[in-house]
Amino acid sequence: MAFNLSSTAFEYGVRIPKNHTCEGDDVSPLLRWDGEPKETASFALIMEDPDAPDGTFTHWVVYNLPPDCRELEKIIPISKKLDNGAVQAKNDFGKIGYRGPCPPKGEEHRYYFRIFALKKKLPFESIQNGTDFYQAINGLVLDRAEYMGKY
Repeated sequence: MAFNLSSTAFEYGVRIPKNHTCEGDDVSPLLRWDGEPKETASFALIMEDPDAPDGTFTHWVVYNLPPDCRELEKIIPISKKLDNGAVQAKNDFGKIGYRGPCPPKGEEHRYYFRIFALKKKLPFESIQNGTDFYQAINGLVLDRAEYMGKY
């Protein structure tokens, strides 16, 4: 089975509902995954906007999701450490946790949710922000899946 990421909040490639954006409640959408490699020790997730005016903009970073975790429920708390042991880093707004789409008026942007199955957990403070994400997971990725919405 292939590693797969999905959401019940919106279909792949379509508009992300307003309640998951800065124009609404700005709450994270429910995300589910399955088909990860059996040797997965943890998961790491990043949400990015590659269409931002100044280059790729990070909206969300979560890492050290446990290997038995298969979803992030709607409305993840805004806290560094989650109840399941996962850690949220700062986004490019400079805040911990999820911040939804908020592009300049008149421009449609793509938002990629990417989840990585990793060989091991990362040290607690190994990712401070989106810039650190790919460096921290380098050499640890067993597989990856992505889901995209527009706004």
